[in-house]
Parts: sequence; C-alpha cells; structure tokens
Amino acid sequence: MPNVKRAPSTKPAHARTNFDDRLSAAAAAKQALLERFRARPSPDDPAEIARQAALKAISDAREARAAERRAAKEAEAARIAAEIAARKTAEQIAAAEAKARALALEAERKAARDARYAARKARK
Repeated sequence: MPNVKRAPSTKPAHARTNFDDRLSAAAAAKQALLERFRARPSPDDPAEIARQAALKAISDAREARAAERRAAKEAEAARIAAEIAARKTAEQIAAAEAKARALALEAERKAARDARYAARKARK
C-alpha cells in the first residue's frame, strides 16, 4: 500500500475536540489564573514596596520632565510674543517717521511753490 497523506481536517479546532476536553481546558486555565493571583506578593512585602517606590520615582521624574517642557514652551511663547511686539513697535515708528518725512517734503514743495508764485508776482 502506498504512503498516502490524509487531507487536513476541514473542521475548526473546537469542533475536533469533545466537550469534556474543552471543559477541562477551561478549568485548567481558571485554576492557573487563580494560582497566579494567589502567588502575587502582598502589599507589605519589601520587594513590592521597593517596586512601588521605583514606579513612583519614575512617575515623578516623568512629571518633572513634562513640567520642564511646559515651562520651556511658555518661555518660547513669551519670547516670540515679545519679538512680535518689538517688531510691531518698530514698524509703527518707521511708519510715523515716513509720514513725518512725507509731510516735511510736502511742506518744502509748498514753500518752493509759494516762493515761485511770489517771485512771479514781484516781476509783474
């Protein structure tokens, strides 16, 4: 007889096991979970206290870094706001100076025009 491979089963894994197998597997899993729960250290265990202290130290360090980042971000925002205010003030000063120069130039032109007019009147 030739070596013939059997085709894999088309049934899902849960259908290939009987009910008793599944029931005992569930009970074993529940028992393992219960044993794991019972094996955990008590809250007053020195190792647990040390672990909690380490976790708290890590948390405090994380908070300190976050506060430092927030302070740096606020300082940067304040610096940018001051820079914007300084730029705005400089622009206002430049605009006022330009307006004053324009008024002075206009007054100078008017004075020259008036002088020409007065000279023309004096020649007549």
